[in-house]
Amino acid sequence: MNTKTVSRILNVSPKTIRKWVKQLNLDLNKNELGHFLFEKEDVEELKRLQQQLQKGVLLQDVQVIKKPDKETRTIKNETEMMEKFLSKLDQVERKLDQKADAVVSYQLLQHRREIEELHEEITRLNHRIVALEKNQRPSIPIDPLPFLDHKIVTNRKNKTKIKNLLTMLFTMK
Repeated sequence: MNTKTVSRILNVSPKTIRKWVKQLNLDLNKNELGHFLFEKEDVEELKRLQQQLQKGVLLQDVQVIKKPDKETRTIKNETEMMEKFLSKLDQVERKLDQKADAVVSYQLLQHRREIEELHEEITRLNHRIVALEKNQRPSIPIDPLPFLDHKIVTNRKNKTKIKNLLTMLFTMK
């Protein structure tokens, strides 16, 4: 609350409130413009002050209940703020971990599906190759691997080895 609001609550002028604060050295927070900021306890203290003054006690004789000094309150506030911040940080880290786990799980499922699709495609191609080999006429000689040296392919044993190698490569399960 500002000075004007407190003065309305206590039914005195804002100037009186400022005078009480200065003469009694009340430890109040101020905003960025240097205006007093009153908390509930401050208003309650000013009400007690006002009651003492109404009973005839002089302003310099008024007893004020001192709040913990500003530095102690600041340290408490900073500690509380730090604890809240750390708590929020822990929550954010947990949510981030959960999100990362979900993303990784989704990616693993995607990769597994892609691998299964590729495996099915390889199996389909392998069956097609086998079917094409069965339909091939033996009278037409086809060089199975033109990129290999012709001398290696001419040997019958080597042809069998190459065929077995190709079959092995295309029938991976």
